[in-house]
Amino acid sequence: MLSQAEKNKRVTEKRAVIKNADMKNEVQEDAVQIAAYALERFHVEKDVAAHLKKEFDRKHGAPWHCVVGKSFGSYVTHEAGNFIYFYLQDRAILLFKSG
Repeated sequence: MLSQAEKNKRVTEKRAVIKNADMKNEVQEDAVQIAAYALERFHVEKDVAAHLKKEFDRKHGAPWHCVVGKSFGSYVTHEAGNFIYFYLQDRAILLFKSG
């Protein structure tokens, strides 16, 4: 029998659509989980992005950059193995390390 946390993780993973990633699978899962939490907790996209950036700075070493929104274009340079672009709910999320 699955715990509630495991059930929540599976639901979140089903809702996430990874469009492009240069990142280990376990770090991708971490990004999706942190983003799901932030989207539930915060109502302003800037706050969602700030939470995700700060958590990745803390867990995976700074500097991380994050963009969250419904419509944006981007063209970025990132460190190898440190990039993900995905959709969660109705938001696009771009998270990458550069610096």
